[in-house]
Amino acid sequence: MTNSTSLLHRLFSLEGKAVLITGASGGIGGALAVGFAEAGAVVGVHGRDHDRIAATCQQIEAIGGKAVALVADLGSVQSCRMLIEQAHAQMGRLDILINNAATNRRKPITAVTEDDYEFIHATNQRAIFFLSQAAYPLMKALSGGKIIHIASINVFFALDTVSVYGMTKGAIAQLTKVQAVEWAADNIQVNCITPGFIRTPLSKPIWEDTRKASWLRARIPMRRPAEPEELVGLALMLASPASSYITGQNIVIDGGVLAGGSWDRDGEW
Repeated sequence: MTNSTSLLHRLFSLEGKAVLITGASGGIGGALAVGFAEAGAVVGVHGRDHDRIAATCQQIEAIGGKAVALVADLGSVQSCRMLIEQAHAQMGRLDILINNAATNRRKPITAVTEDDYEFIHATNQRAIFFLSQAAYPLMKALSGGKIIHIASINVFFALDTVSVYGMTKGAIAQLTKVQAVEWAADNIQVNCITPGFIRTPLSKPIWEDTRKASWLRARIPMRRPAEPEELVGLALMLASPASSYITGQNIVIDGGVLAGGSWDRDGEW
């Protein structure tokens, strides 16, 4: 038992590590922040709302963890670079970057404005690219690191009114592969988590719409949305030494949606 426990600790412990989680003031990011703190990491809690960031930090501190509040708008390249600098300065190091922050404006393609396009693209795609770019030299200096992108089932499954959002998430999946290839020699593993239909503040309007919620549940083999906490286990594995030979992968957590459907059950729940 002692040897087994020691092995598990070596594989999955994040003690002494520092992680920056963007969009960590609620939803998926909030759940990840608490989970990583429980695993021993110092957590950089990023967001745009001071009160929501403070609430996540309080949750972490309540379980004996250490949190660093980081307020930043990811709308510009400079702000992304400054966020990485601030995270590194306040935590003393940066071992793990989780690009979770995302936004959306649901509109038909013909109604999307240039402002809509730029607003979604800035956070969902451009910020991820330049946050990763700024984190790279810091991780290289530590002889390794972990980058995890949070994508969306829209990478594989098209829905109307989410054209720009789906496009940005598809780009993340490909960026994961390129970063993994370029940075493998520096012992930096880059992977992507693709959630299916999950209950978050961003998706709240959908789950509150009876027609849309029924349509979704009828197509999810497990007949329910995922909860943010159900992404924590995979994220911890991809951030820990346990995933030292896993890179360039896009792992789906969707309750079976992409696995297929049922002749008898689809349409009923």
